[in-house]
Amino acid sequence: MYYFKYISFLFLILTSCKTNTKQQVKGESALVISDDFIIAFGSCNNQVLPNVLWKEIIKNKPDVWIWGGDVIYTDTEDMSLMEQNYRIQKSKPEYTNFIKDIDVLATWDDHDYGLNDGGIEYPKKAEAQDLFLDFIDVDKNDKRRQQKGVYFAKDYSINNEIIKIILLDTRYFRTALTQDTNTKKRYKPNTYGKGSMLGETQWRWLTNQLQNSKASFNIIVSSIQFLSSEHGFESWGNMIHESDKLINLIRSTKARNTIILSGDRHLSEFSKKEVDSLAYPLIDFTSSGMTHSYSNFQGETNRFRVGRVVSEKSFGILKFNLKNNTVTMQMRGDNNKLQQELIQQY
Repeated sequence: MYYFKYISFLFLILTSCKTNTKQQVKGESALVISDDFIIAFGSCNNQVLPNVLWKEIIKNKPDVWIWGGDVIYTDTEDMSLMEQNYRIQKSKPEYTNFIKDIDVLATWDDHDYGLNDGGIEYPKKAEAQDLFLDFIDVDKNDKRRQQKGVYFAKDYSINNEIIKIILLDTRYFRTALTQDTNTKKRYKPNTYGKGSMLGETQWRWLTNQLQNSKASFNIIVSSIQFLSSEHGFESWGNMIHESDKLINLIRSTKARNTIILSGDRHLSEFSKKEVDSLAYPLIDFTSSGMTHSYSNFQGETNRFRVGRVVSEKSFGILKFNLKNNTVTMQMRGDNNKLQQELIQQY
């Protein structure tokens, strides 16, 4: 069951009653909503363009910030240039102030990986990984320093419940895509069964994470879209057998209340799919981009879309009400303006 921002005032009052002290004012109304845990996330941040959203994000009082990919734009095999571009972003006062008092998690996408639409073939991926981990201040003894790929998971305990955040690496191990030479689309799906999105090692790791999850909510971060794929750009739809594999894994492990966060597209949208034998719908919340957006968007098909496409600069917010098992998902932009909202009862 889902609701958009026109949902009745009465329902919001009934579902927002909590004991936690953190409070959030919804929109410009006088309604005060208390939230147990707040995630903010975003993607597509060009280090040479102004980002006016940091001060707006912090108004939502998030507990964690998640980079969903394209932290910077640095398509290069020159590691000195890549390091310089990370330094440009990290030296910006508004970003430096933002990360002072917030937990930062991150995965990468193609432009901070170093190659547009790049995957396993990129020759500098090991060196790029070190620079990426340096940027997000990962300790030198962290296991991500020894593994191939930036995938990572972290549990957050709130009021005796757990929210697990799983960050996937859809670059380091991703094999070749199939060019679409028959239409104006960039890619078409690979032959079913051909290719890997995550690679064997990461798939084993992800399986272990979901099998052993005690979380009330499992948040999976994929830099590219999971459900929306008809546009012909990068998505899990390029390898349908891999998207089937992830859905089957969520189903077989009985992972509770799984939500997918994605970026990449320079637009924001909600996608939702009803999955057989899952007690909840699978939602892919896409939030992109922060410094530039698909402003001349003219429309595209997405059979899983709920609501409309937001083609303005934006960031994503998820507010968890653990007492009522409800997640309020919001797209917000300049001046913290609420662009679109989806409320999902689990």
